[in-house]
Amino acid sequence: MSDLRFKSVEEASSRKAVKVELPKERVDKYYAEKVFNRQKMFEYLPRPTYEALIKSIDNKEPISMEVADSVAEGMRRWALEQGARHYTHWFQPMTGGTAEKHDAFIEHDGKGGVIETFTGKLLVQQEPDASSFPNGGIRNTFEARGYSAWDISSPAFIVDNTLCIPTIFISYTGEALDYKTPLLRTLNSIDKAATRVARYFDPEVNHVLCYLGWEQEYFLVDEALYAARPDLVLTGRTLMGHESAKNQQLEDHYFGSIPSRVEAFMLELEIECHRLGIPAKTRHNEVAPNQFELAPIYEEANLANDHNLLLMSLMNEVARRHNFRVLLHEKPFSGINGSGKHNNWSLGTDTGKLLFSPGKTPKENLEFIVFLSNVMAAVHKHNALLKASIMSATNAHRLGANEAPPAIISMFLGKQLNEILDSIEKNETDSIILHGKEGMRLDVNQIPELMIDNTDRNRTSPFAFTGNRFEYRAVGSSANCASALIALNAAVSNELTEFSNRVDKRVAEGEDLDKVLLDEARENIIKSRAIQFDGNGYSEEWKQEAKRRGLDTESSAPLMFDAYLNPKNVEMFEKVGIFNKKELEARNEVKWEIYSKKLQIESRVLGDLAVNHIIPAAITYQRLLLDSVYKVKELFDTETARKIGGQDMVSIEKIADHLSAIKELVEKMTANRHIANRKPNEREKAIAYHDTVAPLMEQIRVHIDALELMVDNEIWPLPKYRELLFIR
Repeated sequence: MSDLRFKSVEEASSRKAVKVELPKERVDKYYAEKVFNRQKMFEYLPRPTYEALIKSIDNKEPISMEVADSVAEGMRRWALEQGARHYTHWFQPMTGGTAEKHDAFIEHDGKGGVIETFTGKLLVQQEPDASSFPNGGIRNTFEARGYSAWDISSPAFIVDNTLCIPTIFISYTGEALDYKTPLLRTLNSIDKAATRVARYFDPEVNHVLCYLGWEQEYFLVDEALYAARPDLVLTGRTLMGHESAKNQQLEDHYFGSIPSRVEAFMLELEIECHRLGIPAKTRHNEVAPNQFELAPIYEEANLANDHNLLLMSLMNEVARRHNFRVLLHEKPFSGINGSGKHNNWSLGTDTGKLLFSPGKTPKENLEFIVFLSNVMAAVHKHNALLKASIMSATNAHRLGANEAPPAIISMFLGKQLNEILDSIEKNETDSIILHGKEGMRLDVNQIPELMIDNTDRNRTSPFAFTGNRFEYRAVGSSANCASALIALNAAVSNELTEFSNRVDKRVAEGEDLDKVLLDEARENIIKSRAIQFDGNGYSEEWKQEAKRRGLDTESSAPLMFDAYLNPKNVEMFEKVGIFNKKELEARNEVKWEIYSKKLQIESRVLGDLAVNHIIPAAITYQRLLLDSVYKVKELFDTETARKIGGQDMVSIEKIADHLSAIKELVEKMTANRHIANRKPNEREKAIAYHDTVAPLMEQIRVHIDALELMVDNEIWPLPKYRELLFIR
């Protein structure tokens, strides 16, 4: 192992940037060339087919089989011209990633040969084997049938030589087995609920769209070093490793000059993104060494989510061409920043208005306050659910550590907006001064222009208002964005619906609409004040304060998942038409099962590395020290030998203590794992892994990391943090 380690370090040190061949055309000339977008539809489809398809997409209506056949033929011709030979229904099972089964464009011709064909039936629906995907008990293995169905709102695209058709994935009995189905349901629900509220201010509004701008953080590690770390290969994170003397403490990596090898990787990744219609725009070094970020231009949420999942696959493929491996684990290295995927979430009307942007008229600002107050109320009522939606075995390592937001959901609004909400809450009509700007009256009939400073930030806030959107910073880097969006959209949709019901009732009784809107917004603000927090989310004081306010402060991931089955959340999901109770129970089973399996794998890998790599290396070094002490005693008198070999004896004893502790803890961890595996249900199993296995893994690591500082560098079997964390 030591030979492999040093060969890997030497190989990594000799890497040079891979030359990237730049397209000869401008970006706008090859952008989305691999996407069957509206431009390609117009070119390859008959005019009646094109118009029928666009109408269905815009109005969220189903298409006829006749239109589907025509679309399939045009899509096939385009795909073949692009070099595609297969097609696949690309879907998002509850593993958190994507899945695909490739079929060729061929059928029997009846004469002993084949013809290239693709029908509307094949485009619209497929039947992949559903038995091996997580389903939470919805389907038995012997009842494997599941259906994938074309999502017409997300355009097909080509990866390598395969036409990928974005689809939903449902069971034979109709339950959702994926993330796209419930995401589409929430987008329809929030469209209906938000449109109803938006029409109080503009009757011309027909639809409200949900927008998403994700910020993908990731680490890059040299492929040779990655291969020499079994824990990275098998779990995506380092299960051991002492801090490097230099890591991120100088803050010299953040926004620094991008290493040439990394820039070459980024350049090729951007080119591939643009060809696939992913609007990659921003790239930069992140805080931790070897950590980077890519962010696109905002898009409609369904498409943005598809693009993020596609990007994660693309990153892995491009990275290997540059002798890198991408780490999307939320906390691959201890002691430095983990990686998130900040979800910038907003709502906008089909008339072009962003609903979280303050306006220039009293009416526009009342609308802003109404939507803001409803989001506040939704996040407050369902803060435990929102936390559960972003929690996982991997994100649990990140939250609350090294600049990540804490595992307590709160909202940051900023000083100026807080002052405005204070005045509304108190029903004050006197003028107030905000940051030296002219006074403004905040009464029922007059809400003047709001001057919101969108540069105010709070890095410790998991859900922060940033000017015209909310930044949901707690989402993990490896997550499917849909999980967080489903919970958030459902909660906000439900709140907007209840708000409209109250407003309509009061207006029907003869009250003034503007007065009712402000009154109801005020009530939302008053009831949800507990969710607002602009202070230091890392502090112990905040944990105590959050508990006092009644916010969810649970720190155990398996117990956080219980929020999905809280009766008020079950009722909310059913009321807005996202999940029934059976689907929620199934999804929780999957969450608990995946949590347990990830810890099971990690504990097995750690046990193997400890027993078969670390202990033998430490014993080898211990023997060298013993041999040295023995020779010293032979060559020198007792007093001199004591002086020369005394320190070696201290090291020998310390190594023995660490080895003894590691052996004992590994045996105990293994026994606890076996006990956990025998628990009668997935929830109890996950709790047992959290309570009895994970703590022992941390204790084992402490002893291994101590040995890393003691054992001869040439004997230590694994690349160290100082080698892994700096691109050469």
